[in-house]
Amino acid sequence: MTVQPIWRISRADLDRLMTTLEVSHVRLSECAMAAGTRLEIARGEHPTIHYGFAGSGVILVEGEPPVDFCAHTLVVVPAGKATTIIAPDASGALTRSPGREQAVIFVPGASPRHTIGEAEPVLRVVCGSFVALYAAGLDLFASQPVPIVETFDAHDQLDQVMNYAMSELASQEVGGGPMSAALLKLVLLSLLRRCLISTNPWVERFSILNDPPIARAFAEMANRPSDQHTVHSLSQSVALSRSAFMARFTTAFGESPMAVLRRLRMRHAASLLAANAISIDQVAMQAGYQSRSSFTRTFRRHYGTDPSEYRAEAKRSTQFEPAESST
Repeated sequence: MTVQPIWRISRADLDRLMTTLEVSHVRLSECAMAAGTRLEIARGEHPTIHYGFAGSGVILVEGEPPVDFCAHTLVVVPAGKATTIIAPDASGALTRSPGREQAVIFVPGASPRHTIGEAEPVLRVVCGSFVALYAAGLDLFASQPVPIVETFDAHDQLDQVMNYAMSELASQEVGGGPMSAALLKLVLLSLLRRCLISTNPWVERFSILNDPPIARAFAEMANRPSDQHTVHSLSQSVALSRSAFMARFTTAFGESPMAVLRRLRMRHAASLLAANAISIDQVAMQAGYQSRSSFTRTFRRHYGTDPSEYRAEAKRSTQFEPAESST
C-alpha cells in the first residue's frame, strides 16, 4: 500500500521554477568509507545533499526512519538536521546502534576527498551543502521538513556531473565556485523533473510554490496534521485575511483548507496503520481526532474500509514481499 502524492506541480509552473532557480554556497566532498564505519554530519544552516557513487549502506536523519542508500541514490536533508551515514561491516550487516562502528564527524567541503578507515572502501558517497533560491530569492527547501529520497540510474549521468563539480572545487581555478554551482544546479534540476513522475509525497511541496503564503499554510498542515488547525489559525499564520486565504487556497488546490487537511490526516493515518506500531486509538489521536468513532467514520468514507481492516490488509500484503538482502 504505497502512499501517493495528492498534488503535483504543473509542467508550466515547474518550467518557471527551474528557469528561476539559483544555486550557490556549494560545498562538496567525496567520502570513501571502509566496512563498519560511520560518518556523522553535524546540523548546519543549509540543506545537505548525499549521492551514492558505489556500494550500499544506510542514512540516518535525525527524527526520521532509516533510508537505504546505494549507488545512484540521491538524498536531500533539510537544514538543521543531524545526519549519519553507515557503511556495512565485514559480514555485510548494517549496525545502526551508535558506538559499534568507527565514528567520524565531518563538515561537507572541509576537504575534497575524505577517507574513513584503513581498509578498502565499501561505500563511496558525495556529501555536500548548498543554497537553492527561486523567484524573488525564496529558499526552495525552506519548507521541506523531511528528507527527499530519489533513486536514479547510470543513464541519468549524475555520477559524471558530481565528479565534474568536485573537480572544479578541488582545482581552485578561477570560476571554480560558479562552475560547481552550475553543475549542482543540473543535479537539482534532474531531481525537480521527478516532480512529474515520482510516487513519493515530497513532490507535492513544490506544487504551489507560486504562492508562498499558501505553500507555508500547506506545510503547516502536512507537518502537523494532528494540530487543531482552523481557517482562522491558518490565515493568521501566513498574515492573510480569512477571505483572501480561503480564495487563494481554493484556487491553488480546488478544495477548501479543511478538505485538504482531512486528506492529509487520512493519509497520515494510513501510514501509521500500515506501520502497525501503535494502537488504533493512538492513530486517531495522531491524525487529529479526539474520538475513535469519528476517526473510523471518516477513514471508512475515505478508504472504503475500517482502520482495523486496512491494517490487516497492509500486514497481509507485506508478508508476500521478498525479503531484503543484508548486503
